[in-house]
Amino acid sequence: MQRILICLLLTVFIASCTTIDVYQKTFFFSSHEWKGNDTPSFTFTIKDNSHLYNLYAVIRHGDAYRYKNIWLNVQVKTPDSVYTLKREFILADNTKWLGSAMDDIIEHRLLFNSIPILLKKGNYTFTLQQVMREEPLQYMLDAGIRVEKANP
Repeated sequence: MQRILICLLLTVFIASCTTIDVYQKTFFFSSHEWKGNDTPSFTFTIKDNSHLYNLYAVIRHGDAYRYKNIWLNVQVKTPDSVYTLKREFILADNTKWLGSAMDDIIEHRLLFNSIPILLKKGNYTFTLQQVMREEPLQYMLDAGIRVEKANP
């Protein structure tokens, strides 16, 4: 009976190990502050241009972070162009953080695109820079990007 149970659990475990079409990478700020000249870059390759994608900024901060938002300059290098976006991301409403919390760490996945987009095959580089008035920006733990195939 135990062997059947172990085989069943092993089968379920192996079947659940499918690949997820996601790229996510973050940069850790060891001093828990993000200086304006700290510009983490993230490079990934799109091989499948038959799907739509969602692009996110990933931000982790401490509960003591003082603002309801964050302003970012995002430089995007695509296979055939380079451009910079200045974006404000809302992190809280008047009562609570809008991200997911674990103790005093809050993580946000902030959508760049309002609808899923088609990406060309090739290399992409995203460079993030905080452009808040506080320098350095305190209680920041990580910043990064996430790219995932959109659900059909």
